[in-house]
Amino acid sequence: MADEAVAERAAEPASHDPQKPQGSRSPKAPPRGRERGGERGGDRGDEQAQGEAEAHDGPEAGDDEAAERAKERERAADRIKDLTRDPLAEEDGEDGPTDLAAAARARRAGRKLLTSGRDFTSFDRSRIGHAHIGDINVSLDARRSGVAMRGGPVPEEELRRLRRAHVEPAGYVRLRRALESRRLLVLGGAPGTGRTCTALALLDEVTRDGAGDGGRVRRFDPHQGEGVRGLVGEVKGGEGGEGGERRGTGYLLELALDRPGTLPPDEMDLDQLASTLAEGDAYAVVVVSVGSAANPLLAGRYGMVCPPAPSQELVTVRLRERLEEARDHEALERAARIAEDPEVIEAVGLDDLRPAEAELLASLLAEHLLGSLTREELLAGCRGIAAVQAHEWFAGVDRALAAAPSSGDGRTPVRSATAALFHPVAFRIALAVLGGGSHSAVSAAAHLLTWELSVQSDPDSTPSRPLFCDDPESDRALSRARSDNGAIDVAGAEVTGQLIFYRGSALPAAVLAEIWDRHFPVRAPVVRWLRLLADDPRPQVSVRAAVAAGELSVRDFEYGFGELVRPLAEATSPRRRVFAATALDQVAGHASHRKAVRKVVDDWSRYGTASLRWTAAMTLGHGRAADSVDAALDALARIGVRDQGRQLAVASLNVVRLLTLPECATVLRRLGQWAEDRREEYQDLALVTIVRLATTGVDEVLDDEPGTPLGDRGDWPLLLALAVTRPELTGTLADLLWTALNTARSRDVAFDALEALLRSASRGERRERGERGEARERGEGREGGGGRMRPGLAALLPALTSDEHDRQQLEWLLRRMMRDQDRPLTTEQASALWRLAVPARQRRSDEEESHG
Repeated sequence: MADEAVAERAAEPASHDPQKPQGSRSPKAPPRGRERGGERGGDRGDEQAQGEAEAHDGPEAGDDEAAERAKERERAADRIKDLTRDPLAEEDGEDGPTDLAAAARARRAGRKLLTSGRDFTSFDRSRIGHAHIGDINVSLDARRSGVAMRGGPVPEEELRRLRRAHVEPAGYVRLRRALESRRLLVLGGAPGTGRTCTALALLDEVTRDGAGDGGRVRRFDPHQGEGVRGLVGEVKGGEGGEGGERRGTGYLLELALDRPGTLPPDEMDLDQLASTLAEGDAYAVVVVSVGSAANPLLAGRYGMVCPPAPSQELVTVRLRERLEEARDHEALERAARIAEDPEVIEAVGLDDLRPAEAELLASLLAEHLLGSLTREELLAGCRGIAAVQAHEWFAGVDRALAAAPSSGDGRTPVRSATAALFHPVAFRIALAVLGGGSHSAVSAAAHLLTWELSVQSDPDSTPSRPLFCDDPESDRALSRARSDNGAIDVAGAEVTGQLIFYRGSALPAAVLAEIWDRHFPVRAPVVRWLRLLADDPRPQVSVRAAVAAGELSVRDFEYGFGELVRPLAEATSPRRRVFAATALDQVAGHASHRKAVRKVVDDWSRYGTASLRWTAAMTLGHGRAADSVDAALDALARIGVRDQGRQLAVASLNVVRLLTLPECATVLRRLGQWAEDRREEYQDLALVTIVRLATTGVDEVLDDEPGTPLGDRGDWPLLLALAVTRPELTGTLADLLWTALNTARSRDVAFDALEALLRSASRGERRERGERGEARERGEGREGGGGRMRPGLAALLPALTSDEHDRQQLEWLLRRMMRDQDRPLTTEQASALWRLAVPARQRRSDEEESHG
């Protein structure tokens, strides 16, 4: 048949039923290796069978039987069509959409965030606030933010060590000049960033010629007076009249503005302090934590933000100190090379180090070079750095609430601003669970968790939180986070938005381990919070939360299974059951728990309720919840055929997901066996899975990152992608699709799926032509020669149309697509598809046969 015949015959009137393929009217022998699906039991309804019935029972009986068979075929076709719909959209209505591609991307991102090998990190802390590894005992300043050290003079020895080891942050000179000109500096920074060391270094510089015996740099304990007002009295000399002895002194005051009920000093208090300092030729640095309470101070005339010191320089300085003490001057270069080792960098897992962390890393490297630590001990110590940071963040957060002031009547305690106290904590936990997602999603989740924590801490009071006090910059600074623009999935489309991440791959796992292992009362509100996230319609929230729930369950499987997995696995909502399945698969990713997960899933598939079987099917589709792919297929078949195929749809979806595994050939072989099975329920499972395979995109089921053969074809239909990446399976794929096309009860939906395949390739080709045209307008070159999906069609269609009857069916489908009033296929597109399906040699042979 000539290429133009498709276009010419499109205008001819249809001489056959427009709802059925042209070649389906006359019987034909199936090609070798294929079984004609239309002759199977319940689908058999050809004219020969009808004639036999009429001859046996008479015309009236034959008409009734034929009508009944026609109704039965129609019911079977409608059932197949219903089963090929999305099984995850049940709660949204018959045609409710679900974004499987966004869910797959969210799952990959969540797994990447939390599978850094730190789930069982142990770190020996001989006492809170110190890290103890071997003979190394380094203070990490793990104390609550804003709890100042005891007041008094700073020893000269400490100042000398500070001058020798301090690394100036960017903008240090600007800070010193501001202090010299104004006498008072309000220095803001996150705890642990070296803000106190910088404040002491500034005071040391500006007071070089200051007081002697009284101590030229002094810490002021805010509990001695009313903060800034108390410091005014200290500068004046207080009741002892020591002001004359303290001229030229520098004062350090650390304010705790994050405590409930604490108010920041106003501008008049600061002006009075600055005036008093000028009269006494003194200086003062007030250190505050960045946050909504400190924003007015930092925005005023005395406020400045303290930038962190550069990490590499901090490590180098500390290394030089350690190695000079050991008198090994040639080891510095070796230590620098070890510090740049990718394995060491991954073990540390922090984008930048704070001063105490740099000191610990330098100590570890020095001890390793000197032979005191093995490489395994070095890596274990590096992994513990993030664990210490997490411990510092959560240790004693609500200690202030335990000693809350009374209300005045001596009986009723006042516990105000619990939400403000818990919000930074909640934000860190939300960032550990949803990191890499949108900033708005993390913030909203943090507020939900803030409520749960507040209610758990004080169940008799309703938490209150100011509505206009959030500060994204403070949230990032207090949580060691960073923002960046990136793609966000919204209603099946990708848009650009602001994403937020931890500044280090080790922090998410360290945070989850800290709250789950060391703070048991926190588990209850976190579990309630995760259940709320399970209901979120956004995959970037619900799926990431499910991955985190799986990681938490690994740490205590009894608790996680009982409180998170099992209750949600039995839920009526498909979204909650998907949450439970994702969490179970995450647990199965750990070898220590894989056997337990497989036992649970196998039991559910055999003896569970309908909800548990549904959840088991979704878990099996990830490929880790069974001993082998064959075992997973056995369980999915068991779920799919039970109760007259009630859960056949979800079973078929997860059979398709298994096709992305290396054992793809095993799955296809089993599909062929089901299609040839005499039992209709197994045939239906095969037919529905084949149709679903043709309509499922790679990005909806793929777990691999881009860069793999399938991962690079995320926008392709899975059937075409497999035909290209696994060419040895093309014949099997074509045979299976042919079976669905030639089985009466699946014919209509299979032809719709084939049409969708052809149209997807046409859309891809038009899109590429448009991109090349835009590139030409910009003067840029762009490679491409016809749609990217064309190789898939070129591999599949010839195998699918191996004889005249198959080519007639394809011709009928192309004609139907050309006559579509809403989306007509152009003559050029139809001819191009025909040439892909029918090679030139076969076209010439067909022409010769047609001419005689």
